[in-house]
Amino acid sequence: MKKILYFILFISIFLTGCSDNSNITDSSITGESGTNEEVKSNLNIAVIYFSATNNTENVATIISSYLDCELIEIVPSIPYTSEDLNYNNSDCRTNQEQNNPNSRPEITNSISVEKYNTIFIGYPIWWGKLPKIIYTFFDSYDLSEYTIIPFCTSGGSGIQTSVSEIKNLEPKANVLDGRRFSSNVGNKEVVEWVKSLDEAEPHTRLFIYELGSVYFYQKL
Repeated sequence: MKKILYFILFISIFLTGCSDNSNITDSSITGESGTNEEVKSNLNIAVIYFSATNNTENVATIISSYLDCELIEIVPSIPYTSEDLNYNNSDCRTNQEQNNPNSRPEITNSISVEKYNTIFIGYPIWWGKLPKIIYTFFDSYDLSEYTIIPFCTSGGSGIQTSVSEIKNLEPKANVLDGRRFSSNVGNKEVVEWVKSLDEAEPHTRLFIYELGSVYFYQKL
């Protein structure tokens, strides 16, 4: 009879222990406190952008927030004013830059790209093309073997010409087709694009997966 009681007691303790352990999570995934909020899930990805009127910055912020990755602004040494962006003035700064193939506006901040292997690059479309400051960025860093994912904002011009420019500037990189957004784009449209990258680009070796409320995006 005592043996039976001991056996029942042992089973009860064992089951209680299993139940208590069911709520234990791997601290390497959720952080020591067990909350997903502390996870920095995408240390090898950066969203790098140039924005003169905050439209591109808005899209870049949405992507960075959704993927939980670094957000880095390309800061011109001389900020662009509304007069600089007056396309109707043939003598305005941006007209002069875009019409000069050798123009490379100076970037004031240094950007460390070594720790990343995937870069979202964002910019406005100027005269259907890349702003020349993006040329400065690509001339400054060797992104061979990186995956580059372009995105842009524009009033109507497409992204295709600018993507071709990026491919010429970084011929050894894996440059995706990218996406154009309007100036008033919402959160949902941007996030849906990022989520669709796997389906649209099955050979990019990129994937997104979800753990709890955190999305992870990394290179295979």
